[in-house]
Amino acid sequence: MQLVRQKGKSRTKVACLALALGAALLTSGCSSEEGEVGRPGAEAAKKGPADHADQLKQAEAARLAAVKKWGLAKPPLLAPPPPAVKPRITNRPGFETDGGDSLPPVFTTVPTKDRIVFLTIDDGAEKDPTFLKMMQELRIPYSAFLSDYLVKDDHDYFRKMQGLGVTLNNHTLNHRYMPALSYDEQRHEICDQQDKIGQWAGVRPRLFRPPYGNYNEDTLRAAQSCGIKAAPLWAAEAFTDHMEWREWDRDLHPGDIVLTHFRGRQDWNGTMPDMIRQVMKVITDKGYAVARLEDYV
Repeated sequence: MQLVRQKGKSRTKVACLALALGAALLTSGCSSEEGEVGRPGAEAAKKGPADHADQLKQAEAARLAAVKKWGLAKPPLLAPPPPAVKPRITNRPGFETDGGDSLPPVFTTVPTKDRIVFLTIDDGAEKDPTFLKMMQELRIPYSAFLSDYLVKDDHDYFRKMQGLGVTLNNHTLNHRYMPALSYDEQRHEICDQQDKIGQWAGVRPRLFRPPYGNYNEDTLRAAQSCGIKAAPLWAAEAFTDHMEWREWDRDLHPGDIVLTHFRGRQDWNGTMPDMIRQVMKVITDKGYAVARLEDYV
């Protein structure tokens, strides 16, 4: 992870498709646990079974058209409905601090047997409207972890993202190396970002990702003091032309969290849509679907 730049046919098959697509339609329009925004499919659910099935077919046709429009190698797999009860999240072994289970857990994978992964995007430097349209039309869920110094010049971009169903999470004010800071300095970086996001987005984050994935016990204590419940890291990182892996087998596993960044040609050999085409090819080829992290954590 690099430092970002500093700047201002059978009935059974049909039924399974309807279930998966219906879940995707419903969850892709939810902004967070605190509220819902623009739930596609909600109106269809109020109609009769024939109307609902017809609308699901139209939605799937639109999704497949979007796959062709945006140049994906193949249609993304549809995630199953989220669990009725979220799994218990614990620290990844070796990632604990002396505070143990009393502090927000640090983890790279969500416990699940489903072949799903979670796409998370950090920082906020690149604000590409084409990316928003692409993700909306493809109905691929993702979670944003934002640093204030990169997003403060264009809150409207991220509010629009939020309105499309994306949860906005905490990635500190200034993207500093947290273990080098005192407890009070860390609390300033985390809690003041909680306040700022709460003010302009209307919802205080529940999730926090420490810059570079570096933290100590003070980081987690500070985060907990202002409402953070968990600190997801990542098992793999996506770029425009390759993946980087944390695990020795260089592979995806059920529940893995995938990291990427809001970056463009100034930082990458490509655009954010290029990155999505690359990472979705990897995820789909390996038989995984992308699910919404906040439905599980």
